[in-house]
Amino acid sequence: MGEALFPTEVPEIGDRPLRGAARTYRVALLIPLCGSAGLWAPSCISSAQVAVRELNRGDGIAGRPVELIMVDAALEAPTPVEAVVHELIEAGAIDAIVGMHISAVRQRLSKVVGQRVPYIYTPLYEGGEQTAGIFAIGETPDAQLGPALHYLQAQFRPRSWALIGNDYVWPRTSHAYAKAKLRDMSANLAFERYLPFGLRDMGRHVDELAASGAEAVLISLVGQDAVAFNRAFGMAGLDNRIVRLSCAVEENGLLASGGENLKRLFSAASYFGALPTEANGAFKEKYYSLHGEHAPVLNAIGQSTYEGMHFLAGLLGRDDAGWREGGQVIPCTLDYRSARRERATDEGVMRTPIYLARADGIQFSVIKRI
Repeated sequence: MGEALFPTEVPEIGDRPLRGAARTYRVALLIPLCGSAGLWAPSCISSAQVAVRELNRGDGIAGRPVELIMVDAALEAPTPVEAVVHELIEAGAIDAIVGMHISAVRQRLSKVVGQRVPYIYTPLYEGGEQTAGIFAIGETPDAQLGPALHYLQAQFRPRSWALIGNDYVWPRTSHAYAKAKLRDMSANLAFERYLPFGLRDMGRHVDELAASGAEAVLISLVGQDAVAFNRAFGMAGLDNRIVRLSCAVEENGLLASGGENLKRLFSAASYFGALPTEANGAFKEKYYSLHGEHAPVLNAIGQSTYEGMHFLAGLLGRDDAGWREGGQVIPCTLDYRSARRERATDEGVMRTPIYLARADGIQFSVIKRI
C-alpha cells in the first residue's frame, strides 16, 4: 500500500469516490488548527502520520489504505466543527473520526455523530464519557491528577492551593476532583478562577493569585493560554515561592513559555518525549525517521493521535460492526500500538503508567512513576 501521509483538506475531497466505492479508508482527523489549542496541531498531525505509515505498510484499516481528512476542531474555527462533520458523514465521505480537541467540542459532536461512524477521542479528559460509539482513551483525573497532588503535597507541604483554568467542562470537573483531594489532605483552597479562551493579559489574575497566599497552583489552561499564564507567572517572580502543577502543559508549552519562566513547574502525564522506555524508543525512531530531526516536539497530546489511529485499527480488526454495540470498549481489553502503554501483565490487562516530570529549562525531566 502507498504512503499517502499528508492529510487531505475537506475542500479537496470534491467529487472523488465516496464511501461505497472509496479506495481508501478515510479518517477525519479532528485537530484545533487555530485559537488557544492550535499550539498542539503540528505535533498531533505529525504523530498521526507515523501511524498512517505503519498501517499502510500492512493491511490498512478494513483492508483499505488509510487516508487522513483534516478538519479544524478549534472552538475558534470559522465553520463549527459539528457542521463540517455532519456533512462529511451524510455524504459518506469519512469512515471514522480520530479527535484530539477539547471536551466542549466532543460534547457538541456527540449529538451529531450518533454512532454513524466510530469516534476515537484521544487526549486526557475529565472522564465519564459513556456515549455509544465514542471511545475515550486518554487519562482521567483519578489516574493522573490524584497521584500528582498527593506527591507534591507530601514533597512541598503547601498549606493552600490555587486553581486556575479555562471556563469549560474539563477544568471545572478536574478542579471539583482536586478540591475533594485537597480536603482529604487537609490543604486549603485559597484561589479559584475560570477564564475565557484567548485571554493574553494574565497580569491581573497572577497578581490576585499572589495576593491569595497560595503556595501551590493547579493550572488547567489550554495551550496558548497556559503559555500566557506561565510567562506572566515567571515575570512576577512567583516561581520562587509557588509550586505549579499541570496535567496539560506539554513540551510545546515549555518551548513557548521560555525556560526562565518554568522553575518549580511539574506536569503529570502518561507520556513525555523524554520517557526512557522501550516503547517510546521505538516510537521516536519511527517519528524522526519520517519527519527528520527538526520535527515538531514529541508530547502526550501529539502521541495520543498516533495511539488513536492504532486503537481504531484494533477496534475494527476485532469486529468491523461490533463497535456500535453498547458504550465504549475498555482500552485494556484491546491490544494496539502505543508509545505509552505497557504490554499485557500476568493478569492479562494492558497498563497505562502515569509519570510526574519537572520542567528543566524547556525540556521535561521525568522524576518518577506515580
